[in-house]
Amino acid sequence: MNRPARDSFAIVAALGLVLAGVMGAFTVFAADQAVDANGQLQDPALQARFESITKELRCLVCQNESIADSNVELASDLRRQVREMLVAGKSDDAIFKFMTDRYGEFVRFGPALSAKTLFIWGAPFMALLLGVVIIYRVARHRSRMPLDE
Repeated sequence: MNRPARDSFAIVAALGLVLAGVMGAFTVFAADQAVDANGQLQDPALQARFESITKELRCLVCQNESIADSNVELASDLRRQVREMLVAGKSDDAIFKFMTDRYGEFVRFGPALSAKTLFIWGAPFMALLLGVVIIYRVARHRSRMPLDE
């Protein structure tokens, strides 16, 4: 590669980094402008979505509380992340997908319906049905046996 081409590549790369930094700073600035002094989103619809989402995400430290109810630092970071994603225009599904991809299905109080969760929830009902069928067949078989004298 000749020297002028290498220099122009370095200039383009540097400009790209500067542009990325400016865009990142703008995103943080926009997120700060969307939040009032109490830490709530100024848009009531976004605030309602924020509260709904944070009640459905489990605190990874407390494990029995939602991130909305937890005072742990990690829960605070997760709330901030959800707030930033909402301000950036992400959908609820995109936020849940991001959290699930990053922290696993445990982070959701109500995991998405999949073959695994369907089996986990359906297995007790199938066992109950199997038990009823077995009891019915045993009772029917015994009713056909002759009575003892």
